[in-house]
Amino acid sequence: MRTSIATVCLSGTLRQKLRAAAAAGFDGVEIFEQDLVVAPESPERIRDYAAELGLTLDLYQPFRDVEGTTEEEFRDSLRRAEAKFALMGRVGMDLMLVCSNVGTATVGEDAVMAEQLGRLADVAAGYGVRLAYEALAWGRYVNDFEHSWRLVEAADRPNLGICLDTFHILSRGWPTDAVARIPGEKVFFVQLADAPLMSLDVLSWSRHFRVFPGEGGFDLEGFMVRLLAGGYAGPLSLEVFNDSFRQTNVYRTAVDALRSLRWLQDRTARELEGTGAEDAGRAAAEDAVARRAAARLGELTRLPEAEPPNSITWAEVRGQRTEQVEALLDHLGFSYRGRHASKPVQLWEQGGARVVINEEPRAADAPSIASLGFELPDAAAAAARADALRVPAVPRLTGRGEQEFAAYLAPDGTEVFLCPPEADGGARWIEEFSAPGRGGRTAAGAAALGGLDAVGDAEERAGSGGGPGLITGIDHVNLAQPRHHYPESVLFFRAALGLRVQPSQDVPGPTGLVSSQVVHNSSGTVRLPLNVAPDLRVEPEVEHVAFACDDVVSLARRVRASGLRPLSVPGNYYDDLRARFGLDEGFVARLAALDLLYDRDEHGEFLHFYTQTVGSVFFEVVQRLEGYAGYGAPNAPVRMASQYTRRTELG
Repeated sequence: MRTSIATVCLSGTLRQKLRAAAAAGFDGVEIFEQDLVVAPESPERIRDYAAELGLTLDLYQPFRDVEGTTEEEFRDSLRRAEAKFALMGRVGMDLMLVCSNVGTATVGEDAVMAEQLGRLADVAAGYGVRLAYEALAWGRYVNDFEHSWRLVEAADRPNLGICLDTFHILSRGWPTDAVARIPGEKVFFVQLADAPLMSLDVLSWSRHFRVFPGEGGFDLEGFMVRLLAGGYAGPLSLEVFNDSFRQTNVYRTAVDALRSLRWLQDRTARELEGTGAEDAGRAAAEDAVARRAAARLGELTRLPEAEPPNSITWAEVRGQRTEQVEALLDHLGFSYRGRHASKPVQLWEQGGARVVINEEPRAADAPSIASLGFELPDAAAAAARADALRVPAVPRLTGRGEQEFAAYLAPDGTEVFLCPPEADGGARWIEEFSAPGRGGRTAAGAAALGGLDAVGDAEERAGSGGGPGLITGIDHVNLAQPRHHYPESVLFFRAALGLRVQPSQDVPGPTGLVSSQVVHNSSGTVRLPLNVAPDLRVEPEVEHVAFACDDVVSLARRVRASGLRPLSVPGNYYDDLRARFGLDEGFVARLAALDLLYDRDEHGEFLHFYTQTVGSVFFEVVQRLEGYAGYGAPNAPVRMASQYTRRTELG
């Protein structure tokens, strides 16, 4: 289907917005009135420039406060409207958005409102203009789309139809069944917007927190199914008011916007085919609507099909001074595999967990998470999907005989590598790490220990790192997100990798609330909590890799015996733990002796501990008992407070 975007979604001048929309691949744009009013170019020049870019000008918006007024006020509205109709002729546009009255309505009688809309449409017809009437969620008398449709039906003018805006419909929780019953030819325009689910007045919610499809919590696929069933044949347009989007790079935002529309069309097609619905059987339960909508399948943009990743193959830490990272891995029982044959990179392994340490000379001093490798059933299909979504590819130098991977740049800057299954040769890259180099309990690692919390004496530290490995793999990876690109990251992992999204939650820390949203595969073998720190935080947000463990108590003892103390946990935490869960006193004492943390949900129990932070990276070791599904969120404030205390005390 044709795609369009409102200029209000984007930063910059009107010319810049038009260029960005064309460069991203949109077919057309809605022109927001204020963007045209402040533009230095004439309406004719804007018309010609859009044509040069290959963009259609789909909608002029908005015209406000018309219906439900006194006759004197309505005559003034007609005067305003005629000026705008003449302007639209100069710009070369023939469709205007008319919002339901918010500010001047005093007459709530349907007959009066329908009559006034009809008279406005008659004037518009003289200028060759059509009107799309939209019910604002906060409209004085008209605030739901079914009411707006009744008024349009009653006015009965060929150039008067309705505009359906998903925010105004879904934010109020209006059922969307009636969308399928509105004749498609009377739906003159459709504006799509997603939003995080919030308890907020709809006006503030709309003006500041809309996001592109796939970045929020609305059921846009269900809306699309009903829209298609009704026969709508116009463009799918985006109208997103968002403080961040109006500040970020206009070209990047436009690409993110088009990506969301491609993803939504693909999701809608899969919903109709019954292959992609998260709510299983929904399409079948609405069989009549689905059949009518399915006739339009060929008009929807489809993406290459690719299954979600099976596991996290590796996590890469990059920095110039990584001795402390090596020391942490050593104390956790990781084995040093060796250095790469052609790159300044080393590999550490334990069980199915692999950590790559990159000492690239141009890397930042402070170690940070640089890349993640994902094992996928079909890496080539996943790469084709990422390309179709216009995800930026990461160039990678590969030596003769070395394994090649497709790699893409996530919105937060993390490099994402797409790896074939190990059974199909996807682990051949491991054999490239065989060159000698530092590793294990070396002088550099011992010296680095001085920057961490050590316990025990030298004799203990020298002889307590052995024993079988207890870590089995990577349980999850927490990634810090720039606030301006947080929604883009959610869509990236959802659209490009096919991960699911959990509702977000806020975690209190010493410097403010941290928002966290988890993306994951259906089996839980890939889990990525995406965290956004408070706006005014000046230091970089920490990230971490969490390792799965079969026996976290034994590993915690082994770590302490090897000379490393995990992140300190205050005694007040264990007093609270006793009160919350009624745990055995001896069990709590054992947890406290090892700085272990505990949580419980309806599925099972969770034991974990954290290491100290090196640069912006730390490690966590977790043990899930009997199907525990969370991430120890109640313990995150304890971790953040302890990290903050240590950081501020060290200066």
